[in-house]
Amino acid sequence: MGAVLLIAAAMVAGCGVGVTPPSVTVPGTGSAAPSADQGPAKPVPLQRVPITIAPELIGADDPFGGQQFAEVPQGWSISVFARLNGARFPAWAPDGALLVSSPKEGSVVRFTADGPGGTARQSVLLPNLKQPLGLAFAGDVLYVAESNAIRAYDYAGGKATNPRTIADDLPDAKSGDLGGTYAHALKNLVIGQDGSFYYSVGSTTNISVEDRDANPERAVIMRIPPGGGKAEVYARGVRNGTGLAVAPDGAVWTAVNHRDNILYPFDKPFGSAASSSRGQVVEEYVRDHPAEQLAKLTPGRDLGWPYCNSDPDVEPGEAGTAFDFTTPAFTPDVEFNADGKKFDCAALPVSEQSMPAHSAPLGMDFGTLPAPFGEGAVVGLHGSWNATPPRAPEVSFFPYANGNLGPQQTIVGGFQNADGSRWGGRPVAAAVGPDKILYVFDDTANAIYRVTPP
Repeated sequence: MGAVLLIAAAMVAGCGVGVTPPSVTVPGTGSAAPSADQGPAKPVPLQRVPITIAPELIGADDPFGGQQFAEVPQGWSISVFARLNGARFPAWAPDGALLVSSPKEGSVVRFTADGPGGTARQSVLLPNLKQPLGLAFAGDVLYVAESNAIRAYDYAGGKATNPRTIADDLPDAKSGDLGGTYAHALKNLVIGQDGSFYYSVGSTTNISVEDRDANPERAVIMRIPPGGGKAEVYARGVRNGTGLAVAPDGAVWTAVNHRDNILYPFDKPFGSAASSSRGQVVEEYVRDHPAEQLAKLTPGRDLGWPYCNSDPDVEPGEAGTAFDFTTPAFTPDVEFNADGKKFDCAALPVSEQSMPAHSAPLGMDFGTLPAPFGEGAVVGLHGSWNATPPRAPEVSFFPYANGNLGPQQTIVGGFQNADGSRWGGRPVAAAVGPDKILYVFDDTANAIYRVTPP
């Protein structure tokens, strides 16, 4: 589809207008935003609403050729703000423009508008890039994570100039030992409160011990110290940590997209099996394992992959057991660490929070939403590609308080029907804009949504 010229129904300070957004009050809550130690006491009810879209944004053979619906908090609305082929991760520029990466197009696209209700304009800010994903600003300097390098640009007058390389020769499909393939070549980056750079390097395959022995290592989060210098491993055993964000207290968090087709690790029958299921791919077990980790990173932390798997089972290995996604324990991987001697999983700090298996988290951001949500993290979940029934795509909210994240709740859903079919939308990321509106980025319906409170 490519980047398409768009009409925005309403566009405020987050996208270059320079006006003050109106205050937001949820009925029955008053006008005060919740403090950081608040948040919904229970999941906020969602309602099914139509996704509004201007006719001129609908192309041929488009999922929006017919009316589509989504689920949002009661009283909220959702509209298509923009269309961009393969829309991925955002950044708001100092001039208020919204920048969005498109690895599929190899570009970073800039969106602006004349005023509320005005015509949105798009332009390609940076073309001919190699699978750009992560974007970040430090003052007037824009940083872009391509699959093979991190580069910096001076940003002024709606243009990005004076490119220079911050980190080069990052592992991707060009790496000689990989035969031209790399399963998780896309890289995200964030800038810490002290000026450090953190960037993700995903695993080459679904499961690979070789990544931990490679030079440079893969399946890691890297750190470049303030002022520059050599990049060093900050955290390892991070299979695909493109969900990378800095919390209000400065801690770096990652949401990890985990493995498929895990082998059953216990020497006993699973469910109705007549004999031990150990080492087998049991579909019912695979459906719920391993949990997708949500972890606060510290120097040298190890998230265990591929030797240890985050296990949400209250009764490990039992069919039909309840799940607990807060601080799930680790279970040794039967394929690479069957006897636990290769890697001591019990010695690893457990993940602070997690999500159901095959949720496929890709993008993560911290922000403050109107009551009753307050401060928290929003994570774009792409949904499963092979689980039965499928894990639904959605945007999840995790309340933040006292340096930690609370349990997951859906804030935008409805991309999957009750029978497991999908109309076409799959969120990859979400972020709270300067206008306090939630923006959602969808690389399958090629859309950027505005999810607007009452």
